[in-house]
Amino acid sequence: MGSTVLRTWERISSIRGKPRVFGGERPEWYEYPNGARLDVAGIDRPGKVLSGELDWIYINQAEELALGDWETLTTRCTGRGAVTDHPMLFGDCNPGPPSHWILGRQSLRLLHSAHTDNPTLYVESGTLTDQGRRTMTILESLTGVRRERLYLGKWVAAEGTVYEFDRGRHVVPRFEIPAGWRRLRVVDFGFTNPFVCQWWAIDPDGRAFRYREIYRTQRIVEDHARDIVRLSQGEKIEATIADHDAEDRATLERHGVHTIAAEKSITPGIQAVQARLAAAGDGKPRLFFLEGSLVERDEQLVASHRPVCTEDEFEVYAWPKDAAGASLKEVPVKQNDHGMDAMRYLVAHVGMNHETWAEAVPVWKTPRKRVF
Repeated sequence: MGSTVLRTWERISSIRGKPRVFGGERPEWYEYPNGARLDVAGIDRPGKVLSGELDWIYINQAEELALGDWETLTTRCTGRGAVTDHPMLFGDCNPGPPSHWILGRQSLRLLHSAHTDNPTLYVESGTLTDQGRRTMTILESLTGVRRERLYLGKWVAAEGTVYEFDRGRHVVPRFEIPAGWRRLRVVDFGFTNPFVCQWWAIDPDGRAFRYREIYRTQRIVEDHARDIVRLSQGEKIEATIADHDAEDRATLERHGVHTIAAEKSITPGIQAVQARLAAAGDGKPRLFFLEGSLVERDEQLVASHRPVCTEDEFEVYAWPKDAAGASLKEVPVKQNDHGMDAMRYLVAHVGMNHETWAEAVPVWKTPRKRVF
């Protein structure tokens, strides 16, 4: 939060008396002249607040929370031990799908706001500020569901997407990956577009869990290679599957990251991923994404309102449309697909059906060179 919401918070809150900041570059709390204290915490583990009795809890981008996270936080500002007479859990959010729990929770009071309400974008006369012109130009240039939500402010569902992805089902809380599970890395190269490296673990039942991810622009492969080696310390990586760029693969090789050329067939790969995302015989999918897997958020992508991780791509990875607006299910639009490509490489490498994945587990018994 230090590079985003806290910058705005510090600028505005200092108008009434600059607070003291504790925690260095990553603020842990603010202390105000009147004795008030504001604690800063991530929502990656909402249980961390269970020991606190708080007056107010504010959530930035509440649409990214699961309903269970929100309900956990409601138990911490009930008024017990509070200083204020009006304890409250509140937040802001961008529009999401019409099925989102925020719209269906009757106890919430929803206050609609528009871009014209933002004084950094518009002055009272309705005229755009310099910042407003820059921001609105970016938002207006968005396409599909992201334009509908972020520019027009509509709660709409994504249409024509390639995969049926449900954050509530496919994104799961973090847990410690058992040492005996298979681990693989997958790389999709990029510089102007995101460079993606995903770490996947596969359990004995054939379920794959993405547990770490680099998703960055404007950084050379040499630097990514160092990060990949550092982040993989102590892990037994069975293989690294990579896009076919020979020079970039050679750069990884120089740093000890040996790669296997990815199987890049698009249509069979998409069909295999669709099968993995669908519920299997036990009612569960075979592809999962652990919360908090992103190593570092790319603020340039945030500023341009582009996806910042693989999960964000699902809602914008879509089939092209004909003149009448109908989806042409041939080859997806070649945009916002870098995490999608990496995920497809993983599925193609490991296998397309549950039996193949499960039977592949004994590969650890085969002597081979390990990359750490």
